[in-house]
Amino acid sequence: QVQLVESGGGSVQAGGSLRLSCTAFGLSVSNYYMDMGWFRQAPGKEREGVAAIRSDDNTIYADSVKGRFTISKDNAKATLYLQMNSLKPEDAAMYYCAADWGRFKNSIQALAVQQYHIWGQGTQVTVSS
Repeated sequence: QVQLVESGGGSVQAGGSLRLSCTAFGLSVSNYYMDMGWFRQAPGKEREGVAAIRSDDNTIYADSVKGRFTISKDNAKATLYLQMNSLKPEDAAMYYCAADWGRFKNSIQALAVQQYHIWGQGTQVTVSS
């Protein structure tokens, strides 16, 4: 059974840091054409792409997090990470990990919710001002 399990969420003050992890079960994150991403959804808002790492290890970021967030992957541990620095109150949301394979994604598609078909349950991030 394919499963993504997120962890690492929590409550921090503005300016703080968190590192999210997403461990994959039942699939290899180093598979050819495997794309993975982090998405977030705040109350009353649509889910949006935050960062993605494509099968060619190219990373893509939403403009709102460039320079503050870093996505990375450890193939041996089958784990995806999101290092979040200089957190702002507007970064508060439920963060989801997602995976998809078999289709090339351009930079826009890599951050598009509808391009991913495997999702984790999410981990909550709260940022206080």
